[in-house]
Amino acid sequence: MTLSTPGRLAATLAAVLGAMSAAPSVVAQTAAGSSGLPDVTELTVSDVAEGYRSGAFTAVDLTGAFLLRIERYESHYNAFISLNADALRRAAELDAEYVRSGPRGPLHGVPVVIKDNIDQAGQVTTAGFDGFSREAGGVDMIPAENAAVVTRLLEAGAIVLGKTNLPDFALDGTRTRSSVAGTTLNPYDVAKAPGGSSGGTATAVNASFAVLGVGTETGGSIQNPASAQGLVGVKPTYGLVPLDGVVPVAATYVDVVGPLARTVRDAALALDVMAGPTEEDPATFAAVGHMPEGGYAVGLDSASLAGRRFGLVGPGWRDDWLPLDPRTEGLYRDAVETLVGLGAEVVEDPFAGADFAELYDERPSVPTQRAHDMLVYLRGLGAGAGFHSVEEWERLSGWRFPGSLGEPEEGATGVVPARPDATEAGDQYQAWRLRLRARFRQVLEAHELDGLFFPQAGSPGPDLVEEPTRPEYSPNNWPEIPSNVVNDLGAPVVTVPLGYYAEGLPFVVAFVGDLWTEAQLLGYAHVLEQATAARRPPLLFEKPGR
Repeated sequence: MTLSTPGRLAATLAAVLGAMSAAPSVVAQTAAGSSGLPDVTELTVSDVAEGYRSGAFTAVDLTGAFLLRIERYESHYNAFISLNADALRRAAELDAEYVRSGPRGPLHGVPVVIKDNIDQAGQVTTAGFDGFSREAGGVDMIPAENAAVVTRLLEAGAIVLGKTNLPDFALDGTRTRSSVAGTTLNPYDVAKAPGGSSGGTATAVNASFAVLGVGTETGGSIQNPASAQGLVGVKPTYGLVPLDGVVPVAATYVDVVGPLARTVRDAALALDVMAGPTEEDPATFAAVGHMPEGGYAVGLDSASLAGRRFGLVGPGWRDDWLPLDPRTEGLYRDAVETLVGLGAEVVEDPFAGADFAELYDERPSVPTQRAHDMLVYLRGLGAGAGFHSVEEWERLSGWRFPGSLGEPEEGATGVVPARPDATEAGDQYQAWRLRLRARFRQVLEAHELDGLFFPQAGSPGPDLVEEPTRPEYSPNNWPEIPSNVVNDLGAPVVTVPLGYYAEGLPFVVAFVGDLWTEAQLLGYAHVLEQATAARRPPLLFEKPGR
């Protein structure tokens, strides 16, 4: 059962909480007050595992506690599009399994959320678009199978609490406003943008509605909300995490799936589960030989910044969002001082004189990419789905499908869905990307850099409402520093919170590396995180007038 409008969401939540009658421990504790349940604020994967080991709580207890927190605050922050009505039943099954045979996997009983452009079998996938939701006036898009990453999460023992809000088709990196569920707010400051397009996932994780979240990125959509909300985000190397079952923006060359978490270790544990080759997405076989033995979390405690060299941001990297806002510059210089204090060396603007920014400005477009990638996705929905092409959806809905990426005036049905690598435009993009990667690596090698150390954003995040006289105006203007450059490179990024602006918004830094360097970047971020313990949870408020 999936419901995707705010009223229906509340109805689903009421039904799920009513199911607590099947869980006596939760009912008894709820009757005595929610203080009897586990405190889920800032709870980590390790905390969950220890709670189960010690018998402090069960998966049903923990799931109930998260659901009660969602019930209290969700109507204000609007992180979700739909909730999983089977969450408590899944928790009870995992409790029974734990008694019989111990934990199923590294995420046994860990509540997670997934962005609603990622398929969960039998559940509506809206991609934020009202045309894919019957409750919002469209036609339900219901996949027959889980996305590969969802299968891996479930096999590891995770409990999916629900699917999170995103701008329609994930096409906004700043605000998270969908035609199916409205606007998601930033728990640090509801007047500020939450970041996009994985803003619903970021808000859910930041507000402790779940332990972990899954997002997607084409151009900053994991990094930006991580920056807006003081989270660890991993934008992985293209091809490391399967895209099977993910509504595409630019899946042929750019799209990725990655975790959002409150700690580096949790992000690494999630990546351990999500990453690696699968026949469901042949691109992932590129990861063979590039993943660390034992996983991404195992090397965190032995990581060091001593002797590591990092390039700092400057106009050689890009033209926009520089120079940094003076407030950001101050926090960034403090961060660099901390990095150096931990033994690292830095190089100012290593891209200066390399014509890197100029080369990036030559980026060619691939007009057929979105139409092709959407066709591949829709054909994979399974035999029971209501439609398998844009044309079928248009006949059923009576609507015109939104324009293709990069060509907003032309409907997707007006773009031939040719496979990009069969077109000259695709060849031109690939050739340009090879040149860009070569230039990137030349700079790293010339300066003997282990990576880049940038502020993720060049200034504090923008207002949620850009112009009060035009409340619907929503420019895509997150002041991103690593993206979209790293997205075209296919290179990984790990964000980590390192401080706060005077007004309370988080300041977040980004480690950037060459392809397949996630393990090293996570290690650097972990050292910095342990040295600073910078993250502070937001103070939540119930919806006014609730």
